[in-house]
Amino acid sequence: MSKYHEVAAVLMDIEAELRQIGHWDAEPPPPEALRSEQPFAIDTLNFAQWLQFVFIPRMRFLIEQRQELPRASGIAPMAEEYFRASLLPVGGLMTALQTVDALLGSQGISVSKP
Repeated sequence: MSKYHEVAAVLMDIEAELRQIGHWDAEPPPPEALRSEQPFAIDTLNFAQWLQFVFIPRMRFLIEQRQELPRASGIAPMAEEYFRASLLPVGGLMTALQTVDALLGSQGISVSKP
């Protein structure tokens, strides 16, 4: 299985886990919230919204276009901090985020454009 397929599968897991814990929004945030220049759009979105409306779509775009994927990722620690005080069952989500961190942290994919 290619790294693209592996990452795509984990993105589906992340979406499923966010839905399961009730952190998948039916409506997108206003466009200006998506234009944040802060890490994780912390000034305009909560972490789950950032995953749903920024991270997942961006990663899917990179996969679909066969563009180079990030060579490092540190999303799981941010999720741990965000969900620390939560009583939600986030074990599956944390596993998926740790997996994507590991996949992106291993050798990156470099695709030259024709």
